[in-house]
Amino acid sequence: MPSDGGSATESAGRDATDTVFVVAHGFTGDAERPHVRRIARALAAYGAVVTFSFRGHGASGGRSTVGDKEVLDLAAAVAWARGFGHARVVSVGFSMGGSVVLRHAALHPGTVDAVVSVSAPARWYYRGTAPMRRLHWLVTRPTGRLVGRYGFHTRIHHRDWSPVPLSPVEAAGRIAPVPLLVVHGDSDAYFPLDHPRMLAEAAGDHGELWLEPGMGHAEHAADDALLARIGEWVRARTH
Repeated sequence: MPSDGGSATESAGRDATDTVFVVAHGFTGDAERPHVRRIARALAAYGAVVTFSFRGHGASGGRSTVGDKEVLDLAAAVAWARGFGHARVVSVGFSMGGSVVLRHAALHPGTVDAVVSVSAPARWYYRGTAPMRRLHWLVTRPTGRLVGRYGFHTRIHHRDWSPVPLSPVEAAGRIAPVPLLVVHGDSDAYFPLDHPRMLAEAAGDHGELWLEPGMGHAEHAADDALLARIGEWVRARTH
């Protein structure tokens, strides 16, 4: 069960005894959102799937720290998934969740067998696009946090990070020898292509970068064909 989070759910796929995917959703998402459930259904063709809601999201308790303490939620979900006896655990994260899977693998070595980070930032406090400027308003302003609570069912903590957590790009350099797949759309409105390129460069020989033509941002933009390719990549790297 995630720390400060809601319930986790496991669904069995074809290779459930071998591999389990732990899905880390993006900011303002939760395990019950249709786009997260679609991700889980697609990955279930390649293994069991565990979904959960980060703190402050949906029916989960606590308040969101926008990627900081969420590492503890993912650690709890990974441990819960491992408890079912699966031989391999793979973390798959989107946007905020993409940064969380990177930091979790770096800070909790040996707990996952592969990492997939989709549409993730490479560095903190990025405000170079209009969507990210709106997100910073949502997180940092009292009015924005009210919109987050009532408009997006996301309760956001009012305190600034202290200390500032390990950045995603720093984390990517600490994951080896665990294989890392970085996936990013060339039409992502939140984070331009220097973000995934920085992550892949930091990962070195243990990282692989897919730049997807026409793809936008995170779960909504990840179609079933891409998810199938991710499942095949995991199968090839972990079997």
